[in-house]
Amino acid sequence: MKCLKNPNTGNIIRVTDKQADQISGKEWQFVSKTEWKSVSRKPEPVVEAKTEEATISEKQLKRKKK
Repeated sequence: MKCLKNPNTGNIIRVTDKQADQISGKEWQFVSKTEWKSVSRKPEPVVEAKTEEATISEKQLKRKKK
């Protein structure tokens, strides 16, 4: 498998070796797999843990509701 990039559009594709040999040089250029990974994989969202501290009055209200 090879990674190719179209410099005009910026598209990066991953194709077999035979396909890459056929289309490289015309509109496509070889690029590293790390460049393809950076475009194809989306970074995982960072979730921050929220800690809610209830005030004394809020705790008392919760006890009364029960």
